[in-house]
Amino acid sequence: MKKELKEKLEHIVELVDKLMVDPDIDIEYCIPEVATTSDSCDLSKDPYILIKYFISEYNAPIRKIRLTESYLRNSPEKISSLITSSIEEFKTEIDSVQMS
Repeated sequence: MKKELKEKLEHIVELVDKLMVDPDIDIEYCIPEVATTSDSCDLSKDPYILIKYFISEYNAPIRKIRLTESYLRNSPEKISSLITSSIEEFKTEIDSVQMS
């Protein structure tokens, strides 16, 4: 991995960790050479972030956010903003299903 990309990904992880403080959300990183916090990472493809939303002890929907090449053309700040928006959208979708 190129040094520039590695530094960018490290910065994204830092920003997402700062922005997403929610006890119901678990964030697992599958980013080789930067952050691999899940035992089940598939490192053969694009790096990604797994989002788990803990609704109950037995219900934790998951969303995978892939950090594709086109995604990574943006600044770390823009990418972290997109990721946090995606997480909030995910929570809203799950909550609306739970309410109906």
